[in-house]
Amino acid sequence: MKVALGQFSAGTDPAENTTAAGLLIKSAAGAGAELVVLPESSLFATSGGAGAVAAVAEDLDGPFVSAIATQAKRHGIAVVVGTYEKGPGRLPYNTLVAMDSSGDLLGCYRKVHLYDAFGYRESDGISAGNPEEPLVFRLGGFRFGAFTCYDLRFPESARSAVDGGADVLLVPAMWIRGPGKEDHWTTLLKARAIENTAYVLAANQAGPLATGYSMAVDPAGVVIANAGEEPGLVMADLSGDRLEQVRSRVPVLANRRYAVVPRPKPLP
Repeated sequence: MKVALGQFSAGTDPAENTTAAGLLIKSAAGAGAELVVLPESSLFATSGGAGAVAAVAEDLDGPFVSAIATQAKRHGIAVVVGTYEKGPGRLPYNTLVAMDSSGDLLGCYRKVHLYDAFGYRESDGISAGNPEEPLVFRLGGFRFGAFTCYDLRFPESARSAVDGGADVLLVPAMWIRGPGKEDHWTTLLKARAIENTAYVLAANQAGPLATGYSMAVDPAGVVIANAGEEPGLVMADLSGDRLEQVRSRVPVLANRRYAVVPRPKPLP
């Protein structure tokens, strides 16, 4: 199965971001991909605080997701993309949306681990998703799981998706620049692939805010595609035989003795 990772730099104009995402979808389909993964925050990205998100958040049938669904159907390609979704309360969700090549919704994932780190507080403007609801869907003979950016630092996020049946992990991100951050990104993507014997497909935003380096990692931790720093598209081929080979040789999933159990919220 051929897949594509679309890397671009979203800004504060949702219309411009929608156009940029649509061009990547078109290019991915033209290159023969059956799935294209686009970054976290493809709807809207800012260097300001998370509180700015509420003003642009949309329902899942709103203009952004509807436009992406139209592009998916027009070009006959499945899409996973990050957006901001209106929530039932005051704060929106940081949401991934997965749709098939007909533009029909396969499922969504609301970011569980909010980026309250490196001096930033995503929880000031975003509601956390439910850790008991991993996104797993089937496409082209593979089972895909997905989580978002900062979730990558928590191995339970990947293992929860794998427990749900995933053999390919999708990681849309806006991995913010900073000292050591590129090394963290690469190391963690490889680690999640190796410890789960799963493909990892990570679509990151480009600069100036994020590090770029969208990449595909195979189940043994080998980087098979890397987009570098500039906006663009990178392609990778998924192999069921490779997946079976690695999992047969290194049966960590069969040998494991610990379960992933969501931690209750601490008492105030």
